Amino acid sequence: MIKLYTDAATKGNPGPTSLGALILADQQQIQVKKFAGRYSNHQGEFLAAQFGFQTLIERYPDADVVFFLTDSRLLADAVGKNYSKHYQNELATLLALINQFPTVITQWVPEKANHGAHHLANQALQQGLSGEKTHQ
Repeated sequence: MIKLYTDAATKGNPGPTSLGALILADQQQIQVKKFAGRYSNHQGEFLAAQFGFQTLIERYPDADVVFFLTDSRLLADAVGKNYSKHYQNELATLLALINQFPTVITQWVPEKANHGAHHLANQALQQGLSGEKTHQ
């Protein structure tokens, strides 16, 4: 079982946006982050989830069960309903990544339960705004 937490940080809306993902697997913690460019906060949440699942595909392609946790209700609802009125393209890309795993359980969590991914996204935003390179 793998837990994936994702979050985006955006300064302004739209504005500079960064992504963070925290993966808990095999008693290890993997932290990845990156500066993404200029997006709305909702687009950022979809991009963060895509980034997290891309990382899972690279590092744990044979994972059977993934618990995907996000503090974005819009994102969690879109994945659960397989529909998003305004972000259908972003959702389609995310679902293509999610569908590479046999079982993915998506759950909304309050922001206070998503501190790891939130912190990574904010770090990447600060580094991106100051011109530093972010890394995985």
